[in-house]
Amino acid sequence: MTTPIGRADVDPVLAQVVRGRLVAITDQMRLALQAVSGSPTVTEASDFFTGLYLPDGAFATMGYQVTFEAPPVGSLIRHLLAGGKTLRDGDRIIGNDPFVGALHQNDLQMCAPLFVDGELVAWAGVMAHETDMGGMDFASWSPKAKEIWQEGLRIPAVKLVDAGELREDVLEMILTATRLPAQVGLDVRAFIATLNVAADRIVELCSRYGTAVIQSVMIHMVDDAEQKLRTRLSSMPDGVVHTRDYLEHDGHSNQLYTVDLVATKTGDSLTLDFSGSSPQAPGFVNCSRAGLAGGVAGAVIPTLGFGLAWNDGLLNPVEIVAPDGLICSAVAPAPVGSATVETVWVVSNVVSAALNRLLAATPEFAHRAQAVSSGTMATFNLSGRNQYDELFGLHLMDPLAGGFGAFADHDGQSAAGPINTPSPSIADVEVNEQKTPLVYLYRRLAIDTGGAGRRRGGVTAEIALTVSVPETQALVMTHGAEVPNTIGLSGGLPGSTVRQSFARGAAPTVERSAKTPDDTPTDSTERDGFANLGPKPGAFPLRNTDVFAVTWQGGGGIGDPVDRMPSEVLDDVRQGIVSEAAARDIYGVVLRPTEGGRPSGWLDDETVRLRREIRAARLGCPVEDVPQDVVDLDPAARPIGVKDGEGWLPLADRLRAIRDVAGQWRVETVAGAVLSVGSTRWRAGARAFPIQLPSRVGDTLHEELTATGWLCPVSGHLLSVDIHLKDQDPFHDLDLDLSDGGRASALLAH
Repeated sequence: MTTPIGRADVDPVLAQVVRGRLVAITDQMRLALQAVSGSPTVTEASDFFTGLYLPDGAFATMGYQVTFEAPPVGSLIRHLLAGGKTLRDGDRIIGNDPFVGALHQNDLQMCAPLFVDGELVAWAGVMAHETDMGGMDFASWSPKAKEIWQEGLRIPAVKLVDAGELREDVLEMILTATRLPAQVGLDVRAFIATLNVAADRIVELCSRYGTAVIQSVMIHMVDDAEQKLRTRLSSMPDGVVHTRDYLEHDGHSNQLYTVDLVATKTGDSLTLDFSGSSPQAPGFVNCSRAGLAGGVAGAVIPTLGFGLAWNDGLLNPVEIVAPDGLICSAVAPAPVGSATVETVWVVSNVVSAALNRLLAATPEFAHRAQAVSSGTMATFNLSGRNQYDELFGLHLMDPLAGGFGAFADHDGQSAAGPINTPSPSIADVEVNEQKTPLVYLYRRLAIDTGGAGRRRGGVTAEIALTVSVPETQALVMTHGAEVPNTIGLSGGLPGSTVRQSFARGAAPTVERSAKTPDDTPTDSTERDGFANLGPKPGAFPLRNTDVFAVTWQGGGGIGDPVDRMPSEVLDDVRQGIVSEAAARDIYGVVLRPTEGGRPSGWLDDETVRLRREIRAARLGCPVEDVPQDVVDLDPAARPIGVKDGEGWLPLADRLRAIRDVAGQWRVETVAGAVLSVGSTRWRAGARAFPIQLPSRVGDTLHEELTATGWLCPVSGHLLSVDIHLKDQDPFHDLDLDLSDGGRASALLAH
């Protein structure tokens, strides 16, 4: 629990009023930041954080922007407190050092100690991505960097405003380091305005209700969230979940790196152990401990914090374990310039995957289980002189329009972005074209990019663009071009990988650029003259005769695609989300001939036959040996093999853990195949086969990776799809504690 600072007995009604005011102050901070900032990253894409903190650095409120950024500001505050720096009313401290508290140097952060009558009552914090903070490459993303000193200015924790007086010399030093001094300077002033709003409102609140009341309510907010999350964790089965994700290319070579997580849930606590991850890289893909904490928060808060107040209390039950020197716990002077869109993002992926496996095994929350969403953010930066012959810089936020992962009870939303940004937004095409020389040839949803499944992952967006001036400089990088990071659940397929392609001389003239290229193939890499750029092409010139095209990652699917209702597949085809070829080859749905360019329905008998053929091909047996599928996939439905007096837990779409009257556990598929006895390591009895991933996923799979599908040996239905290293066997991802003290028995359905 949080150490009491200024407790007071507070009337519950008054406490709720104060809670509401504190949340409102956080939102007023957001409004102030967006009103003053001139950066589209802040004003259009909401790539920032605002929050209020207790005197010890625990955050009590946060906005619904980037959940990665709540812990790092707290780290900056704790760094100040540990250093014994003298603090005064009106101080505004600025920093961006990843080995102090930031995620990377582009994430400029400021905090303010809030004093009332000479007493430190709270802190206010703000953080936002700046397009450029210096370094060897524009935008401070430096693919060739080998040490952090090459990546831009590092500010540990410096007073920019001293007792209300702006230190112009410090501001000048910061702005001299950036290629965009006007934009960064305006954002810095927006930060100051944001913190001033928080200071004024806290003083007003304390004057009205008393300092002790305000502090007590803030402490209770954190403690209440912690207690409720611990209660939620206690209602889930104990056990160990093992998840793993990869990122390719460190800027120097196409080496594959692993972020490995062993999550252990015991009682009301959760331990996240990253010790099995790769050593830190020589390139800029690493993250520091601040980034590791941010990545964990980016998944824990939205996945487990539903219906609860979002504050530090949601992180208190979570212990992070990672020795120094890993790709997710890099030590100086390791480069970390792309941490937020590389390792921090992958940390969020593996934590999300682990937590959702636990949710799927909890009857109360099984419907909330979700596949991974938008597993990367492909980065595109542009610089040079714009259409007004002015120096400009752009960090394009359109990649936030990746696909959302499917839920157990509904499809993922298309172009809905990652879970770590609860309220994602991107600029209108017209805004980007007005402020920069970008010319969009299209921005649209990309067909067949959502992970196939009983519940389909959301499809991603894709863009193609050129420029309206003779020449600019582009900087392009990503992970997930050769790794399907948006992993599915319960047999669902992963979403599409990133496709980045480029063609010299392929752009239409500026006069034709507004014309919709209806005849353009969906996959830009299929067009004549287009080359696949791979994950990290780095910097290159982009001229007004060139075209850059990119398709981002779709959301992962849940459940076997051949379990999807044919009517839903038909709707997907009619909406242009799924192609007719995918409907047949992946979902096993035979559509009727088209009427007016659209399919008019599906053929029941042919669809049943085709789906049976697909399952037979997986098992490698005659079609007549595969049973008709008539089971109910409702997690609450009684499995076929359950006898009187037995109870069961849902583990996945087609998996149930069953306890017999003698207390012996077994894992069965809903078709009656027993896969394991005495443990939930069900892969021991499942049928493995080398699954062929859809072209949007498998065509560019990294040479060190392969995919294995796991089948019910009776019905041939997919139970899981594992992406793993070729020289390593897939591991058991779920090992529940089936002892009487492990909570599983208490959750059984009968």
